[in-house]
Amino acid sequence: MKIVIPDAYVGKLPRIDDAEIVVVPAHSPVPDEHLDAEVLVAWDQPMRVLEDAARRMTGLRLVQGLMAGPDTIRAAGFAPDVKLASGVGLHDGPVTEHALALTLALVRMLPLALREQSQHTWDARLGGATAERGDDGRIITLDGAQVTIWGFGSIAARLAPLLRAMGAWVTGIARSTGPRHGFDVFDQKHLPDVLAGTDVLIMLLPREESTHAALNAERLAQLKPSALVVNVGRGTTVDPDALLDALRSGHVAAAALDVTEPEPLPESSPLWDEPNVLLTPHVASGRPQRADHLMETNIAALIAGEPLVNLLSR
Repeated sequence: MKIVIPDAYVGKLPRIDDAEIVVVPAHSPVPDEHLDAEVLVAWDQPMRVLEDAARRMTGLRLVQGLMAGPDTIRAAGFAPDVKLASGVGLHDGPVTEHALALTLALVRMLPLALREQSQHTWDARLGGATAERGDDGRIITLDGAQVTIWGFGSIAARLAPLLRAMGAWVTGIARSTGPRHGFDVFDQKHLPDVLAGTDVLIMLLPREESTHAALNAERLAQLKPSALVVNVGRGTTVDPDALLDALRSGHVAAAALDVTEPEPLPESSPLWDEPNVLLTPHVASGRPQRADHLMETNIAALIAGEPLVNLLSR
């Protein structure tokens, strides 16, 4: 069995008996001599490269994505008999860390503090020391805050206990209602009531047709005044114009965005200079953890004809 892995993946290579593992440039089409591979690992290839592989790698049996979101490998056009598997679970730790960092940065007003630092201004009000809330109405501590996680999957299962340990009340929004991992989770028909009490909204939604602009003007208006918004899911799930309007009106006190639509964020976007916006360049999920184990597990299952982990419906 031949396995093609892009050079953008820099983790441990899988150990698979009697398999030929070939590392190829991620940003170029798979070389002709490796088109006979049965397994293609997807990680950081441009869409044109994946689409080319879908057309030319006619012997493929499995495309193993290392990204949590399945949108790119689903859209590439691989034949119906090719199994597609995602990297759900590989990014839980790094994305959790990033989401928590962005949330704390907004709660503790660090973007405002950095701007004050650049102007050599000492402003003790940034800590909310003299008031229950900041001057813009935002919470200034997670202790007692209501945090809502929209998109309650494996990352949320890791993030929610950390928020709870800091004193926050955590509620989830998902496709169905019911407790998950010890937290109350509600479906989207409960969104108006949940958002009305939300101090911090953390977006972890995947990129799908059903999630496009899920956080729109209507949903933003339902948020508790002076709420904070953090997006570490997909940029397409937030309407940027509606978010900008909510920020400028003060209804949303601040936002931290690791993902935008489009990406990279155009130089002309007003989000760059918005004083209450913290931007990071889609770096929350760039470090898949223990990907070699997932590749080994799924390739062994493929050979044995057993069920695969993270298998996507076709």
